[in-house]
Amino acid sequence: MRSSSNWSWVPPGSFVVSWRQICRTAALALATFTGSPALAQQQPPPMLSVSGSAEVKVAPDEIHLRVGVETRSEILAEAKKQNDERIARALTFLKTSNVRTQDVQTDFLSIEPTYDDRVSRTKPTTYVVRKSIEVTSTDIPGFERLLTGLLNSGITDVHGIEFRTSQLRKHRDAARAMAIRAAREKADALALELGVKRGKVYSINANDWGGWWSPSTSSWGGRYGSGMYQNVAQNAGGSPETDVNTLSAGQISVSASVTVSFLIE
Repeated sequence: MRSSSNWSWVPPGSFVVSWRQICRTAALALATFTGSPALAQQQPPPMLSVSGSAEVKVAPDEIHLRVGVETRSEILAEAKKQNDERIARALTFLKTSNVRTQDVQTDFLSIEPTYDDRVSRTKPTTYVVRKSIEVTSTDIPGFERLLTGLLNSGITDVHGIEFRTSQLRKHRDAARAMAIRAAREKADALALELGVKRGKVYSINANDWGGWWSPSTSSWGGRYGSGMYQNVAQNAGGSPETDVNTLSAGQISVSASVTVSFLIE
């Protein structure tokens, strides 16, 4: 009898490949496939990368003002009544000052009870009512008169003043164009020194900012920093007709910057 063993018959002209040889061949094929130049990550072309920036100085033609009234009373209704009366006087003054209705907006309102720990931690001893309004004015020379009139009308707090330009898009476009010219001139200077030729634009990135200027201010809404005018006296003194103009609007800056990559020819 013939004993059994692990053997197989191979027809003439055939061949046997071991599993180890198959794995080795597959690994070699994979390495050749992934290392193909067509599939390899392409290197970026030779480039000149430069940046340019520009700043445009313009005179503001708008002023954004944020003011408010704070009143206190042991009786909530009384505190609110006093606040409403002061705000009403201020709004009436704005109407007589030729400020457009759409340029006046109630911005903030809060009613806050305060407690005296020595008396009671559950029963309020005082109620504080705060309300603020925002005003936009295009009368730059008459702004001092407007502010004084508001203070005389019962405004107790000035939270912020912003100088703006209504032509922001126009000035940003101008600043951006100047920044692009600066970048192109810088690229030409570099190409000349390197003995190469500046080619077409490969990539560009642009940023712009500015168009307003605001001093450090404060507000009950917490949108500003340190204080400007707070707890102003009810009567600011003087009259809107006789106040000396102490406001100098100056200029505000509109800036732009670009980063450009040019191909090298």
